Amino acid sequence: MTIQWFPGHMTKARRQIQEKLKLIDLTIELLDARIPISSSNPMIDEILKGKPRLIVLNKADLADSRTTEQWIAYFNKAGHAAISVDSSTGTRVNEIPVRAKQILHEMIARQISKGVNPRAVRGLIVGIPNVGKSTLINRLAGRHIAATGDRPGVTKGQQWIKVGTEMELLDTPGILWPKFEDPLVGYRLAMTGAIREQILNVEDVAFFAVKVLAKRYWDATSERFGVTEPPKDLEDADEIVRVMEDIGRKRGCLISGGRVDLEKVSGIILRELRSGSLGRISLESPEDLLY
Repeated sequence: MTIQWFPGHMTKARRQIQEKLKLIDLTIELLDARIPISSSNPMIDEILKGKPRLIVLNKADLADSRTTEQWIAYFNKAGHAAISVDSSTGTRVNEIPVRAKQILHEMIARQISKGVNPRAVRGLIVGIPNVGKSTLINRLAGRHIAATGDRPGVTKGQQWIKVGTEMELLDTPGILWPKFEDPLVGYRLAMTGAIREQILNVEDVAFFAVKVLAKRYWDATSERFGVTEPPKDLEDADEIVRVMEDIGRKRGCLISGGRVDLEKVSGIILRELRSGSLGRISLESPEDLLY
């Protein structure tokens, strides 16, 4: 299955971002800590035109902490400031304005040298759908301002939000890109809920999820779903389906003739993966970039 999605409102959102760049001091690129590369829009460098950037790995509470540390080191080595946060609970969110001012220390120093009180830092938050931009903004602002939801496409327009007296943020709709050159990117985005389920084949996505879980987190998968026999060969489709059917039997997803309802069990697998019910799971690591 090839997953592609680029609705018209995303073309409009890209244009709106480019129009606002002259007002922006830095960009805050929000990534999903479980899939930092797959959730990074490859068009972002072109869109932002070299603006200073702070990379924020959100949903860190759902990601493998050791893998997240590896990603922080990876981005730092590449010359990007990076931090991991959990916008749902607020963990480390307050460090974002501090890191932003560190990145812009030269600009702030110039203002001070001219005898001008430094104005509030102006940041632009960018990220793919459902990565948690609105939740993060509400945390930073300390009040409910931006609409939130557990589905992509909640933020419809742009708005400025004050974060205390030292930062102003511009929220933007999530932007995907026209084509996923690597089909695995599409699957990872689908697994984490960044793409609307209405356009997906849920069984295909769950199939891929089971394959990834069996490779990286079989113990957690076995414990959560009560299955004991891992696939003998990850490249054998029948073996992956067999594991899905085992999970379905454990969860009572049966239809006439004692057959497993693969659509129903696929929904269960994806919901529990996304919610963190299987534990802290990362779906890609810096090592994957070597292959």
